[in-house]
Amino acid sequence: MSDSLYELFARTAARQPNSCAVELPDLSLTYRRLWLAAEALAERIRETQGTVARIGLLAVRSPVAYAGYLAALRLGATVVPLHPGFPGTRNRRICELSGVGVVVAETAVGGSGLSWAEGLPLLTLTDDDVLSAVPGGRLSPYEADPDRTAYVLFTSGTTGRPKGIPVKHRHVLPFLAHKTARHEVGPDCRMSHTFDLTFDASVADLFVTWGGGATLVVPRPSELFSPVDYVTHRRLTHWFSVPSAVSVGAQLGRLPASGGTTLRHSVFGGEQLTYGQAAAWRAVAPGSVIHNIYGPTELAVACTEFRLPPNPRDWPRTSNGTVPIGRVHEGLEHLIADGELCVRGPQRFDGYLDGADNAGRFLGHTGPGRPGPECFYRTGDRVRLEDGQLVHLGRLDDQVKVRGFRVEPGEVEATLRRLPGVSQAVVVPVSRAGVTDLVACYTGRPVPRRELVGVLRATLPVHLVPRRFLHLDAVPLNSNGKTDRGALRALADTALDSVQP
Repeated sequence: MSDSLYELFARTAARQPNSCAVELPDLSLTYRRLWLAAEALAERIRETQGTVARIGLLAVRSPVAYAGYLAALRLGATVVPLHPGFPGTRNRRICELSGVGVVVAETAVGGSGLSWAEGLPLLTLTDDDVLSAVPGGRLSPYEADPDRTAYVLFTSGTTGRPKGIPVKHRHVLPFLAHKTARHEVGPDCRMSHTFDLTFDASVADLFVTWGGGATLVVPRPSELFSPVDYVTHRRLTHWFSVPSAVSVGAQLGRLPASGGTTLRHSVFGGEQLTYGQAAAWRAVAPGSVIHNIYGPTELAVACTEFRLPPNPRDWPRTSNGTVPIGRVHEGLEHLIADGELCVRGPQRFDGYLDGADNAGRFLGHTGPGRPGPECFYRTGDRVRLEDGQLVHLGRLDDQVKVRGFRVEPGEVEATLRRLPGVSQAVVVPVSRAGVTDLVACYTGRPVPRRELVGVLRATLPVHLVPRRFLHLDAVPLNSNGKTDRGALRALADTALDSVQP
């Protein structure tokens, strides 16, 4: 078994150098060509920036993205993915919180919009820069260390500050090995790539593919909204996405029944998978096995899995109409404490980037310091054992998933409350046809929607910006004097019927 993500890739590159590692819409890269590009870029980073512990990566589905990710790992550094669609202030904050030593940016997505990186070491590259470079063999031989941090991802935090999650190689490697074997990934496989690098599922996109010697098939932007076109035109054998991709495709009229796809395995994760979504996808790819996986970033992508039986008549009924999340992976331990799923084992991370965020997140650990391996991570997710399988019932707190992204409404609320004239702000999720949207309810003076959106977009990623804003004279309270979120959800559900364009 490999001891690092880079070693997974490098071993395949040595074993099958002429196989296709990445198929872009207009370009294909063999394993050897991608290896050469990563080696050359690693040399350039070392020679121009010296030794850096953490490397920010601002690139999207491109040779710069893939070579940059591998180059950082080749240097023994930690990858900190950044997103060009995020406000510059957020990317800057992520760099500061994680201690990024250099930002590698793709010219096409960074362009002139990199003022937020002023003062940071910055290396901007085109795809040609990466693919034309030739390594000089000046790097020391690579030495894998499973205890190094492979990547740091940031989730929404209740204080309005992004929360950093460092994941070491040893945490994620067991998941990758499980997924590669369970989903029968090999050199003849063609894998989807629906996740951005800021989403931890992208680690599976890249390294399950490369560890198994398969081809990562990069979609055109339009294909992300047309799953069937992506699957059929690009001859995919494996699909992995959030369930809402099915609902969005259906709403756009781009999810026709197929029956002729090459899909063997279809994997869904990141949010609850409804039976309606599963049935719609089965109509697209009746010959594909459907898997539902579950897990927070803190447990290295996914820690449970359920495989739906081929015949829908054998699909188990659940109390909430969602597909079970199954059982925890072999080697992990779990318990259900007051309805909350708690997990420990080799996939459990060692604690948040800021130790203060550890408080209350681990059973048997009360302080801000590093929790011991004996401590169970509290997922914050409500589950129930039904017919021997875990069923996800929702969040214990108010955290929700919006198109697969973990969202703390508290972060949006904190930003709204900073606006002049806004007194109280409560953000609630509303789901329609399997797609979750946010509705912001606020008191104080009425504020034009354009002004609210403009302020939020300046500091928050687009998936945190509510779709609808509802002005109230007062926030409803329940019998305990607390905010009645149930009543607000009912109001928000009605408000979405008259959503503004």
